[in-house]
Amino acid sequence: MAGKTGVYPCYENQFQVGASKEGATSIADMETFSVKFDNGVEEWYPFDQEGWVRRLPTAKSITISVSGKRNVGDTGNDFVAGKTFKNGRDAEGYFGWTFPDGTVISWNNAVYNITNTGAGKSTEVGPLEFDVMSNGKPTITLPSGGDA
Repeated sequence: MAGKTGVYPCYENQFQVGASKEGATSIADMETFSVKFDNGVEEWYPFDQEGWVRRLPTAKSITISVSGKRNVGDTGNDFVAGKTFKNGRDAEGYFGWTFPDGTVISWNNAVYNITNTGAGKSTEVGPLEFDVMSNGKPTITLPSGGDA
């Protein structure tokens, strides 16, 4: 079954985090996110193209930057904040992004790069800011239940 069509507010994008897909949960009090797609593109200039470049995308990565408030006691918020002082495989976890149309993009071992937790002005609510970085090819599940 397909999700929504037409325009939509950004809050209809939802994120799930956890040690695994089975235990994944949403993250309370997140306010903004941005996405950066980085494409490795190889270029060459063959004689038969008379100086015009040929290109072929050969690599991809995604970084999703999320910011909001630190909510101690929320399972998803605590999971992300718990990655703050982790290195190596301990900084990885499940990350799922559900689009308003029902498409889900997920990684079982996404890299969590925590950029701020709790730092700010004395009169502000403590923030939680982080990047989720792709780690290998994602699983893309279409609303119809098939994989892309």
